Amino acid sequence: MEEKKIKIFDTTLRDGEQVPGCQLHGREKLIIAKALDQLGVDIIEAGFPVSSPADFEAVKTIAENMQNAAVCGLTRAVKKDIEVAAEALKPAKRPRIHTGIGTSDLHVFTKLRMTKEEVIERGVEAVKYAKKFVEDVEFYAEDAGRTENEYLARVIEAVIKAGATVVNIPDTTGYCLPEEYGAKIRYLKENVKGIDKVDISAHCHNDLGLATANSIAGVQNGVTQVECTINGIGERAGNTSMEEVVMIIKKRSDLPFYTDINTKMFTTISKMVSERMNMPVQPNKAIVGRNAFAHSSGIHQDGVIKHRLNYEIIDPAEVGADGSEIVLTARSGHAALRFRLEKLGVVLSKEDLDKVYQEFLVVADRTGLVEDEDLKKLVADYATINLD
Repeated sequence: MEEKKIKIFDTTLRDGEQVPGCQLHGREKLIIAKALDQLGVDIIEAGFPVSSPADFEAVKTIAENMQNAAVCGLTRAVKKDIEVAAEALKPAKRPRIHTGIGTSDLHVFTKLRMTKEEVIERGVEAVKYAKKFVEDVEFYAEDAGRTENEYLARVIEAVIKAGATVVNIPDTTGYCLPEEYGAKIRYLKENVKGIDKVDISAHCHNDLGLATANSIAGVQNGVTQVECTINGIGERAGNTSMEEVVMIIKKRSDLPFYTDINTKMFTTISKMVSERMNMPVQPNKAIVGRNAFAHSSGIHQDGVIKHRLNYEIIDPAEVGADGSEIVLTARSGHAALRFRLEKLGVVLSKEDLDKVYQEFLVVADRTGLVEDEDLKKLVADYATINLD
């Protein structure tokens, strides 16, 4: 089966920056944007131009400097928003305006206080107006995850007819189950006239920890663009994690898809975003967490030493990580101790290794983690090799 490309739409600089305390200055945004361009993302959502003069300038600067990625500015379905975004995006080689409106009953009746027909009219007007400035217009149906499918299909069909080139189906509150989100995409594919001529985009939030799963379910059912962020940062519990989605597509040979992402840059760009946005990456974060390739259980250590694939489905080099790490704790076994000693150039007989292991356990129980300096002291009476 021929593989199909999944476009990667990065919103680290827009949705990711909405996290309290993660605001960036224009120069910092540009540095990250250039890294994202090198990474191979297809679209960079650079900001919300109408929100502030600083955001306008940041979007404009990024638009001036991107070599490959399309540059996108977010708007509401408001003419002024669209005009300001269009102005900021003028220097871009490939500009995109991302406009939209809420479509769930909650948004329609309690936030917008409009009728359903008025919402469709507003969405159509916004797309038509945006098309006066740029060819590439993406429409988002905010809270599509909780929008009744039949009405959502009406909205999407109307905006496609109005000229939308991408239709974004956000699970804004992270409420959907993967099966439910996949079925929603499938329903749209089967019931919206003209949908085969546009990109369908997934924008999933992580409130229930399902953002990545929902995005993949979307891809399996017709999504051709995934909206995501580095490290999964974003509103509340975060957005879909780019590195997770990309590596799932890369490692699962049964998924006939691919991306243009240079995965060897993931570790570097993860650290860059973490440091510049003051947002630590949890140690057990998939792909880029510091423990992603660390092994401390004796059973796991023995298995990975014998053959990496026993406990690692990703080669650390694929994501730019230094390599697997055998962490010595009281849970470690003889194999791990021998492995780490050999890394230090120390080879012990089985008898000596048994003796050192008993001493090692005492140190491990006391300190929790045994470092190389501790090992050198432990083997000083047994090894004649220079340990400096």
